[in-house]
Amino acid sequence: MRFDVLTLFPEIFRGYLGQSLLNRAIEARLVSVVLHNIRDWSPDKRHWKVDDRPFGGGPGMVLMVEPVLACVEAVQPLAPQPGHVVMLTPQGRRLTQAVVEELASRPRLLLLCGRYEGFDERVRQLLEPDEISLGDFVLNGGEVAAMAVIDSVIRLVPGVLGDEDSSESDSFSGPGRLLEHAQYTRPREFRGLAVPDVLVSGDHGAIERWRDEDSLRRTRARRPDLLSE
Repeated sequence: MRFDVLTLFPEIFRGYLGQSLLNRAIEARLVSVVLHNIRDWSPDKRHWKVDDRPFGGGPGMVLMVEPVLACVEAVQPLAPQPGHVVMLTPQGRRLTQAVVEELASRPRLLLLCGRYEGFDERVRQLLEPDEISLGDFVLNGGEVAAMAVIDSVIRLVPGVLGDEDSSESDSFSGPGRLLEHAQYTRPREFRGLAVPDVLVSGDHGAIERWRDEDSLRRTRARRPDLLSE
């Protein structure tokens, strides 16, 4: 799977790409992440300007339509399959596990990272991107949101996780989309708190039933809205 990240600050991603699961997936050629600096497509080759004051007045600066569109149009032909354009914006649909699964079904994503007061509206009108938000809050830019998309999507790419069943037991996954059950490891007892006996019983049927029940208990206590959904 290929991710093309269109951003004003590609250096933000350097450390992230070299770490942990994502780095191993890149080295195994299961995933590729290609960074593109939107400034490279600025019509202003002296100052590399990509933003300007909003028409009608107001605070902040707005990303100009011309460099953004030029960047997208130059990046699309860099791979055989056109990328699904995703705009990271607080005005988009909320990123859920169902949306992650939808994105993971696509072979290539173009992630548009906004900054300042956002994109000139004509970027939306001309590209008609899939607008996605992490939640009802505002970040300084789309880069952190792009990392969240990449991190969640690669878990569903075959071969990235050592155990293919691992993602199926995650919170919000599986047919019920409930919270994941509690997990324990050694030591068996710590400061008076012991691992439930059923988990060390060797009875796999009983263990599976306990996990299902604990998942339901946790969801009912912490996220009852998921049950109504």
